[in-house]
Amino acid sequence: MLKAGVLGAGHLGKIHLRLLQQSDKYELVGFYDPFTENAQKVAEEFGYTLFKSIDELIDAVDIVDIVTPTLSHFECAKQAIEKGRHIFIEKPITTTVQEAEAIRTLASQNHVRGQVGHVERFNPAFTAVKNMIDTPMFIETHRLAEFNPRGTDVPVVLDLMIHDIDIILSVVKSKVKNVHASGVSVISETPDIANARIEFENGCVANLTSSRISMKNMRKSRFFQKDAYISVDFLEKKSEVVKMKDAPENPDEFAMILQNAEGIKKQIYFENPKITANNAILDELESFADAIQNNTTPIVSLRQGTEALRVAQQIIDCF
Repeated sequence: MLKAGVLGAGHLGKIHLRLLQQSDKYELVGFYDPFTENAQKVAEEFGYTLFKSIDELIDAVDIVDIVTPTLSHFECAKQAIEKGRHIFIEKPITTTVQEAEAIRTLASQNHVRGQVGHVERFNPAFTAVKNMIDTPMFIETHRLAEFNPRGTDVPVVLDLMIHDIDIILSVVKSKVKNVHASGVSVISETPDIANARIEFENGCVANLTSSRISMKNMRKSRFFQKDAYISVDFLEKKSEVVKMKDAPENPDEFAMILQNAEGIKKQIYFENPKITANNAILDELESFADAIQNNTTPIVSLRQGTEALRVAQQIIDCF
């Protein structure tokens, strides 16, 4: 079992602490949080060991799980890596692309592994269909959330949209060519609603909308590709696949047949992939343990976390 320690005991930090304690792959050593009152309350309530400093915690573990505000990600990761510790770091990887690149370089120099907490990669609705997504040419995503002051220290692009950016970059095997975007600040000092259009060199276009001032929550993505349409509802954990194949000579009477202007007939097939319920945060943490034990690249590597941040920054630069 790998010895793990958590930096940060806020809302998400407490979830990580609970799951690491439950996991068969980790031994939870303890946590550190500079907000003494909250830290002591968490330690007393759940019985976790509270360390007096970041250094003490890092010295006691194999893996440092960084669940602190984004502004402190770089310093926390730097301290852990320089002591030869593997890092799991919540998204976005850092505040700036320069910091992210520095973290990647440090990790390489110190021969440690890192994974970024893009949890939607482990959403069962996405994992059920990801192998069916093949050269999509148009992608549309909507990630809408009711207002929550907890995420407003960063623009909505880094708070919400970055989830969809990472998913898109994981399925589009092409370089980003152009980015166009607009954003509006309604309640916060930074944009609360944003729309972006990402164009890739292979011709794929992705249209992303994110809002944290919506009246309802929505997390949907749609992927359009040759002879197929794939819909993923990350919130409801449902997926739908619509495929088109050449129509048979003698289709049955209930078959749905389309005929184009050239007279080519296609039959439409509907699939609802089996969704296996899971705890996505536990899965991402345990997949990182597997990557360390098996000496393989983590599912969401530091490089991928950096690329998602790079595109997010290009979007923000358009505002």
